[in-house]
Amino acid sequence: MRRPVKIPASYFGMVLGLAGLGQAWRTAVRLWDLPPVVGEALLATAGLVWAILIVGYLWQTIRNFEMVKAEFLHPVQGGTPALVAVSTLLVAMAVLPYSITLARFLVISGIAWHVGFSLWHTGTLWQGGRNSVDMVPTLYLPTVAGNFTSAAALGSLGCPDWGWLFLGAGLFSWLALESLVIQRLWHSTAVPAPQRPLIGIQFAPPVVCAMAWLALSPGGADHWLLMLWGYGLFQLLLGLRLGPWLGVQPFIPAYWAYTFGVAAATVSGLKLAQSGVRSAQVLALPVFVGANLFIGYLAIRTVHLFVTSRSYPQRLSSPHED
Repeated sequence: MRRPVKIPASYFGMVLGLAGLGQAWRTAVRLWDLPPVVGEALLATAGLVWAILIVGYLWQTIRNFEMVKAEFLHPVQGGTPALVAVSTLLVAMAVLPYSITLARFLVISGIAWHVGFSLWHTGTLWQGGRNSVDMVPTLYLPTVAGNFTSAAALGSLGCPDWGWLFLGAGLFSWLALESLVIQRLWHSTAVPAPQRPLIGIQFAPPVVCAMAWLALSPGGADHWLLMLWGYGLFQLLLGLRLGPWLGVQPFIPAYWAYTFGVAAATVSGLKLAQSGVRSAQVLALPVFVGANLFIGYLAIRTVHLFVTSRSYPQRLSSPHED
């Protein structure tokens, strides 16, 4: 009898890339008069993937609670359940033009999970006993990605005063954690190959912060926004420079960790270009094209992987299982 396929929380990273690219297309429609159907199709796909994963993850929790509990307590993967909230908030922004009631429900649900999980996860870290080699970018997910996305969702709903609270919590959490993660990358042993896809999370905080800021202050072109976007673009270029080293692990869905940063950089650049920022008007198109190519490639590889995994389910292993 074939074992059921496990659904690690890191799979919700697929929703981040698809929803982020869909939001980029929504902005590109206004900037370049592109056909809106592409962006809406991407967002619909993101919503469908999210719904399938939510149902599957809940069913997995009921059927095999100990496996899910082990993921929560894992020193590396323990931060990835934050992606449940982040993906829910991105789906909320996707459905907002169609149903403000549903969007509000999803935002409340996503923020409730984010606050509860991030307080629990951060509380465990403050109690000590953590190994320095486990200080990898998954640490950003509960307090940085969750807070930034909460801010963006609240800004989209027209609640910027609440959103700025979350943006501040995410910004200062990011600044506190970045030095720990960089120190681990510089001074400890090299990150094992199965965990290297998760380094893609490192590229996300500056551009996700910029994207959230722009949701709270539409049309903004503050120098701080450009500084955040510039740092994010530098990080993405660093990812290209390290491509062979980062990509040594055979393809697994955890590679979608790169897509949140790529999509957020694209959305931020397009919105800055729309605001008349000259550098963004020059760079927005190549960044947009690159994001479509990269996320499209990952989508094709993922579909192929899931098709072939029907015969070889072990190929869907999560980064810490190898």
